[in-house]
Amino acid sequence: MTIYAQTPFDMRCEWGLAGVQHLMPESDVIIIVDVLSFTTCVEIATSRGAVIFPYKGDAAAEFAEEKGAILAGRDRTAQFSLSPQSLMRVEAGIRLVLPSPNGSALSTATGDVPTFAACLRNAEAVARAAQKVGNKIAVIPAGERWKHDYSLRPALEDWIGAGAVISSLSGSKSAEAQAAEHIFRAYQNDLLSVFKTIGSGIELIQQGFLLDVELAAALNISQTVPRLMDGAYTKIS
Repeated sequence: MTIYAQTPFDMRCEWGLAGVQHLMPESDVIIIVDVLSFTTCVEIATSRGAVIFPYKGDAAAEFAEEKGAILAGRDRTAQFSLSPQSLMRVEAGIRLVLPSPNGSALSTATGDVPTFAACLRNAEAVARAAQKVGNKIAVIPAGERWKHDYSLRPALEDWIGAGAVISSLSGSKSAEAQAAEHIFRAYQNDLLSVFKTIGSGIELIQQGFLLDVELAAALNISQTVPRLMDGAYTKIS
């Protein structure tokens, strides 16, 4: 146990890769939250019957070939990419490698701990499913990366998303988990307006991806629960 593991509590919350590393050893379940856009993409794609392989590394094309999968494009204008709207067109049965420096990278770091992908769209459904697996749950807001030095940028949208999941979990909650829940409750009735004013949302809107922001800001409209199994996110309900 480390002083950062929040072990006295059932529900824990911590940022990024370091959060996974500190909370994983004493957690029954890990829930990754990367609202703009990895876990929103995972929810949309798996809801349509696709299988999503998270990937971190420099050999994504080779990995996709090995898995018999399509490699998502880096450009959001590609057929399939980290643009949620691009995955509205995905067909059932498609196997897709979806690299990202945040949610995807974290998904590859959770080891054998049962892992789910949550966003605002499926926060409640994932929370219910996670509590059927175990009592000690780590909710990990992925955050973004500063372009100048690639350090972690805590992103409000992921804190809100983590709070949406935590608000649907029962059990004792660490101060960090409670803080995320309070942030979610403060903004839950006006999520799209909030997303249009924060850095990640402004960036996407300026690039012409308002629909991606709108898709990510929808709250609890989906019952899709993507779980990481054999290295891929698959819809389990």
